Amino acid sequence: MGRSVLVLGAGMVGVSVALHLRRRGVDVMLVDRQGPGEGASFGNGGLIQREAVHPHPFPRSTAELLRIARNKAVDVSYHPLALPGFMSPLLRYWWHSEPERYLRVAADYAKLIVTCLDEHMAVARDAGAAGLLRPIGWMRLFSTQGELEAAAVQADAAHRAHGVNYAVLDSDALAAAEPHLLVRRAGALHWTDACSVSDPQALTLAYAALFTKLGGSLARGDAATLRRHGAGWQVQTSDGPAKAQEVVIALGAASSKATGPLGYAPPLFGKRGYHYHFGLRGNAVLNRPVLDVASGFLLAPMRAGIRLTTGAEFARPDAPATPVQLARAEPIARTLLPLAEKVEDRPWMGVRPCTPDMLPIIGPLPGQQGAWCAFGHAHQGLTLGPTTGRLLAEMMTGEAPFIDPAPYRAERF
Repeated sequence: MGRSVLVLGAGMVGVSVALHLRRRGVDVMLVDRQGPGEGASFGNGGLIQREAVHPHPFPRSTAELLRIARNKAVDVSYHPLALPGFMSPLLRYWWHSEPERYLRVAADYAKLIVTCLDEHMAVARDAGAAGLLRPIGWMRLFSTQGELEAAAVQADAAHRAHGVNYAVLDSDALAAAEPHLLVRRAGALHWTDACSVSDPQALTLAYAALFTKLGGSLARGDAATLRRHGAGWQVQTSDGPAKAQEVVIALGAASSKATGPLGYAPPLFGKRGYHYHFGLRGNAVLNRPVLDVASGFLLAPMRAGIRLTTGAEFARPDAPATPVQLARAEPIARTLLPLAEKVEDRPWMGVRPCTPDMLPIIGPLPGQQGAWCAFGHAHQGLTLGPTTGRLLAEMMTGEAPFIDPAPYRAERF
């Protein structure tokens, strides 16, 4: 009998896992309540971030913590009543962000990140989607010369340690590169390796189409119905029960809802994010994504318009959307670019799945034969989808993994 696998979750990570398994001859069904790429893979900055060799640490300076505590920022917001539920994972996040511990985490994190462009391009070419990956990089804009110089020092260290490429632009060079900015900044750090994705969902859909072209199947179903079925697994779909010998849980921030009944409850927590799309007035253009460091939000040119994305919001999973960060960001964004009207009637909201040690969970699910994990990628699910897909497929099929999977094992929680 051929090998069969259910992959639960059709975001970039789940689609990539399913595709890599199918390429290895495995009978794969990809199951989600929504269509491919309709969750967190839909709304993000649209960046394949080769430069992101350092994950986002928990802030440790008193001044930064006080700024966040005021709950008036664009980049971080929280619901006060939700904080008790975040206390344990955030304390562990803070602990792992201690400088020496963080260096060890970053070393393991970078091993995944440095592969991201090659792994994406290998899939995108076969999927006919290489045109969605624009090799234009993205820029961080700085208000002062001192901030720019400090960022350049950090970028040079990343270049020497991990081969990350960058360019430093002074104020005039920035104005030439982005002539429709309405303000002058001291300069910019241009991460030149990153690819900007003009439509993140379209990229996920292209990978999913390649998966089905190779013989994989898609189904609508509810991961909450996952059960043991003999020596294998079963989940209910719109076409009835689907059964397979193995299952991969790639449900992003909702993954613990599936792993919990199986005896595994990692300290996964979600960071909400929001976005709106805007038109541009007249003949104005934005040539590449820009993050204005002083303001704390990203503006990215997309097929749908200029995408304004926010940082992180901490809220209870069932809390209604509260896009206060967008309300704070929009008037500032209008001072940076000649934005026209919003494209949508209401903002998009999604949830990033985070772990306290900033590393994803990739590998066997403890205590459950034939069950596997692929979640917890925080801000880099789009970036790391194909890398995770290849790594897990190699582990599942007995190939020698192309990088050591030990740092991402589920047993660490």
